[in-house]
Amino acid sequence: MIKINIKETQNPTILKFEFPDFITQNESFEFKNIDEAKNSPLAQQLFYLPFVKSVYISGNFIAIERYSIVEWDDVKEAVAEQIEDFVNQGGIIIKADENKPKKQPTTVYGESTPNPATLKFVVNKMVTKIAVEFKNIDETQPSPLAKELFNFPYVKEIFIDENYISVSKYESYDWNDITLELRSFIKLFIENGGAVLDENFIATPKIEKQKIENFDNLDTTSQQIINILEEYVKPAVAADGGNILFDSYDEKEKRVKVVLQGACNGCPSSTFTLKSGIENMLKDMLNDQDIKVEALNG
Repeated sequence: MIKINIKETQNPTILKFEFPDFITQNESFEFKNIDEAKNSPLAQQLFYLPFVKSVYISGNFIAIERYSIVEWDDVKEAVAEQIEDFVNQGGIIIKADENKPKKQPTTVYGESTPNPATLKFVVNKMVTKIAVEFKNIDETQPSPLAKELFNFPYVKEIFIDENYISVSKYESYDWNDITLELRSFIKLFIENGGAVLDENFIATPKIEKQKIENFDNLDTTSQQIINILEEYVKPAVAADGGNILFDSYDEKEKRVKVVLQGACNGCPSSTFTLKSGIENMLKDMLNDQDIKVEALNG
């Protein structure tokens, strides 16, 4: 038997009615009236309640906006009970679209990283050829998946590369409470044909910086540094759910600046360890003990 959990939102006129499992497959639906809700028998039934203004269905919840003629405290339990009864009696929440492509079997597993605030979700196939980092939902036009993930209140930053998605959380949340939800969401999203990354929307991805800025015109030391980073450092960093980019080399100060992304970004201990390791490697391979490395957050 389905049991609904009621949650408040920042908007006092909107309540979320959460299910224990996902009720949509990589899709969101918004209905402003009963005529728009023809593909959702449940939403149609909810619109018979005189105070229901709009219905939004996504992931594992239904969000209902009310008119001001009632207060949620007076009706929320009755609404939750009506939803429970509808679903437990076999009612259809969203009608299946027969024209949708079939599921693509997908495996996703979570993997820890050196940064305790970041978890790496590894997919059993390539999801992108371009590494991209998103700091907030406003940057997510190229990635429908990242846009959906930012709807989870605990998602702080997202980094996508090759066959994995690194998710950084806010400190107040515990991975034990949210990992399964994230893994399940990513798995369903990809299985149902959702776009992880549309590379056509990415004008100048940072990951390609070394190639874009005319490698052949750089000084010899900068070229050597880039080659070392690409061959020795980047594969190890990628294994931990992050990425590293060459930013610049100051020949006078012997200072190398690198940009950290994904799991490498924002963790003081892992940043210090990585910086020290790169610095020692460059000193050794360039035979120059004066080399200094400065790590920048992407």
